[in-house]
Amino acid sequence: MTDQPERPETAPRDQYTHGHHESVLRSHTWRTVANSAAYLIPHLDPGLTLLDVGCGPGTITVDLARRISPGRVTGIDAAEEIIRRAAGLAFDEGVRNVVFQVGDVYALDFPDESFDIVHAHQVLQHVANPVAAMTEIRRVLKPGGIFAARDVDYGGVMVHPKLPGLLLWMTAYRDVHYWNGGDPDAGRALKAWARQAGFGRVASSASIWCFASDAEREWWGESWAVRATESAFAAHAIEVGAADLADLRQIAAAWRQWAADPDGWFGMPHGEIIARK
Repeated sequence: MTDQPERPETAPRDQYTHGHHESVLRSHTWRTVANSAAYLIPHLDPGLTLLDVGCGPGTITVDLARRISPGRVTGIDAAEEIIRRAAGLAFDEGVRNVVFQVGDVYALDFPDESFDIVHAHQVLQHVANPVAAMTEIRRVLKPGGIFAARDVDYGGVMVHPKLPGLLLWMTAYRDVHYWNGGDPDAGRALKAWARQAGFGRVASSASIWCFASDAEREWWGESWAVRATESAFAAHAIEVGAADLADLRQIAAAWRQWAADPDGWFGMPHGEIIARK
C-alpha cells in the first residue's frame, strides 16, 4: 500500500473524515502518551502549561495533565459532545489540573504567548490549511515554547495479507480524506508546514502503530469493520462516489477476515515534529 496516486483537485471542505461514531471513539480512547506521543515525553516537566488541540475524548490530554502536574492543561476540540465526554473522563479519573472547551484551531481563544507546549495528535491531516493552523498555534506559544505534532502517513500503510477489500478500503479512504479537505499523507509534510508557519527549529522523528497480536487484530479490525458501514466515513464515501454500499460491505468483510487471520499484520507510520518558536 505504498504506491498511492497524487492528490486530486478538490475544494477544501475542512471536515473531519472519521466523525464521532462509537466505533471511532473506541479507537481514540485507546490512545495514551506512551502509544501516541512518546516523542514528547522528554519535554514534559512538572509545572508547564500545555494546550492540547483536537483533544478528542481526552485520554491523551488527561495523561498529559498527570505528567506535568501541578501544571495546567487545556484541551480543545470542535465538537461540543466530545468536549463533554473528555471532561467526564477527567472528573471520573480525579484529574483536576485539566479543563476542556470548544475551540477552533484557526482562531484560538487565548492571548499571545499563553502556553509552554501546544500538542496536536492526528489533527493537521484533517485541516484544509495546516500552515494557517500552525501559524495560529505559534502565536499562543511562549518564547522558547514547543509545538509537538504527530500525524499518520497513509501513503506508507502496510498490511498483510493484501486482501482486495483492504486495497479497496485504502483507495476509498484516501478519496474521502481528500474530499473533506485534508491530507492523508500529512505525516511526511509536518516539518515543511512548520517551517512555512515560521518555526525556526524543527526536529523530526517517526514512529509506527503496529497491530498484529490476536487481541490487537480483533480490536482494530472490528473497529474498522463497523466504521466501514456505520460511521461518517461510510456516508462520505457514498456521497463522493468513492464506494457504494456493496463496496463498503466488502471492506467490512475484509477487515473481519484480516482480524481472524493469525498471520495478519498492519502497520501505520507516523511523522512527528518538535518545533520551537
